[in-house]
Amino acid sequence: MLPLEDIKILDFMWALAGPGTTRALADYGATVVRIESTTRIDGSRTVGPFYKNKAAHDGSGLFGTYNAGKLGLGLDLNKPEAREVVLDLVRWADVVCESFSPKAMRSWKLDYESLRALKPDIIMLSSCLMGQTGPMSGFVGFGNMAAAVSGFYNLCGWPDRSPSGPFGAYTDYLAPRFGAVSILAALDYRKRTGKGQYIDQSQAESALHFLTPALLDCAVNGRVLQALGNDDLNCAPHGVYAAAGEDRWIAIACLNDEQWRRLCVVMKRTDLATNESFSTASSRLRNRMQLDDIIQVWSRGIEAEKAEKLLQSAGVPASVVQDSKEVCEDKQLASRGYLVEIDHNIQGKTVVEASRFKLSRTPARIPRQAPSVGRDNQYVLQNILHYDEARITELVASEVLQ
Repeated sequence: MLPLEDIKILDFMWALAGPGTTRALADYGATVVRIESTTRIDGSRTVGPFYKNKAAHDGSGLFGTYNAGKLGLGLDLNKPEAREVVLDLVRWADVVCESFSPKAMRSWKLDYESLRALKPDIIMLSSCLMGQTGPMSGFVGFGNMAAAVSGFYNLCGWPDRSPSGPFGAYTDYLAPRFGAVSILAALDYRKRTGKGQYIDQSQAESALHFLTPALLDCAVNGRVLQALGNDDLNCAPHGVYAAAGEDRWIAIACLNDEQWRRLCVVMKRTDLATNESFSTASSRLRNRMQLDDIIQVWSRGIEAEKAEKLLQSAGVPASVVQDSKEVCEDKQLASRGYLVEIDHNIQGKTVVEASRFKLSRTPARIPRQAPSVGRDNQYVLQNILHYDEARITELVASEVLQ
C-alpha cells in the first residue's frame, strides 16, 4: 500500500506550479481528480516538447510529466449544473487545490469559506504568483514574472550586461515542493485535531529563501547585491571555463586555499600557489580576472571529461557542463531512474520524470499517462460519485461535461 492511498484530492490546478504539487502526491498513491474544460484548456498543453515535434494537446511532454497519474474530468465551470458536481466532489475530497487568480474561486463561490461551510474539515491550497492578499495579489502571470519580481533576474547575468534571468518559469519549479509539504502538514494537523486548513501559497515567497544571503545583507547592512556572472563573493577561482572542443565547458570552484593549491598541481603551475597575487583568498578575489585567464589557458587544452576526472581525483570541486541531451543520457541519473517510460494511448510509450525523492518501503508509482480532457468522466461520475446512468445522461445533455 502506498502512503497516500487513502488521500483524495480535487485538483483545479493549471500550468506548472499547481500541477507539480498534486503530481508529487499522486506518485505516492493519492487519488487526484483533475478538472479541466475544452473551453479553457491548460496552457501547458500548448508548450513542447511535442511527440514527433507535432503540436497536439495530448502530445505535450511538459503537460504529460506534470499530470501523470491523475484522473481527468471535463467540466465547464461556467454552467450552473457543474456546481453540483463540484460540490459532490468536495464532499468526497480531503483536499481541494487551485491555482487561479484570487478572484476566480470567489466568483464561482468555491472559495475556502464556501467549501468549509459544506465540509468543515476540508483542506484547501490556493497557489498563485503573489498570494491571496496584499496590493499585488491581483498580479497574474507565470513563474518568469514571479522570478523577476522576487529579484532573481537582477542577480542572474553579468554586471555590464542586461539581466538574463534563470531559465524558464523559475518559481513554477520551486513552489510545488513547498505546496506538497504544506498539504502533508495540513493532513497531519487534521488527523490530530479533526480540523481543516487553508493554505495561502505565494509562489514568489516560496522562492525568496533561495536569496536569503542577499536579503539579509540588504536588511542588516544596506548593501544591494548585483549580478556577478559566475563569480562568487567569497571564493576564487569560481567559474565556468572553456575546454577543448566545440562548446565544451568545465565548472571549477575552489572554496579554500588547500583546494587552490591542488588545482595548481593539476594544472602543473605550482608556482601560482605561492605567488602573492594568488596565495590567499583575498588576493585571488582581487585578481580573479587575471586568475580566470590563467585557468582558461589550461582548460582550453584539455577535454572537459578528463579535466573533471583529474580535478575530482585531486579533491577540487569540478564538473562538466552538460547539455540537455547529455543529462538525458547521464549514467548517474539513469541509475536513479530519473526518467521513466509509461504506456501512452497515442504514442504507445511516453517518457516522464520520476518522483523527485525515493521512499525505501513504498516507492512511487505512475499508474497512467496524463489525462486528455474528460478522459475519465465515466469513471469519476460512476465509481467515485456513484451517479446512475440517468444522472450522467442529464449532464451530457446539458453539455456540462466538456
